[in-house]
Amino acid sequence: MRRFVSLRAVLIFLSLALAPMLAQAQPVWIDVRTEAEHRQNHIDGDPLIPHRNILAQVTERFPDKDTEINLYCRSGNRAGKAKSVLESAGYTNVKNRGSVAEAREAREARGPGVLLCGSRWGGCR
Repeated sequence: MRRFVSLRAVLIFLSLALAPMLAQAQPVWIDVRTEAEHRQNHIDGDPLIPHRNILAQVTERFPDKDTEINLYCRSGNRAGKAKSVLESAGYTNVKNRGSVAEAREAREARGPGVLLCGSRWGGCR
């Protein structure tokens, strides 16, 4: 007796199995400035994770240590500190994108398809 599995069931299974991997393959952009700086000027949709809290919040929101993480601040200094902390924790694909303006330019150069953040990542601040 042969058993047939519906194509729909296979597609549902594959989408559930692959969704976390595909979602984590998308780059993440994080503002590591203070809340006050973020209120004055920010990139819509990007989470605010001040550089002093970076490790705890990134490991919670983005546990895949191969996730592309792009950090930015006012000048690149705090993003550099946050990058060092994440790399020390085993994150392998962390980039310091410099200032907010430089982060905007880098994103425009990349084109569409960049995941900012959303409910899947615990929301944005």
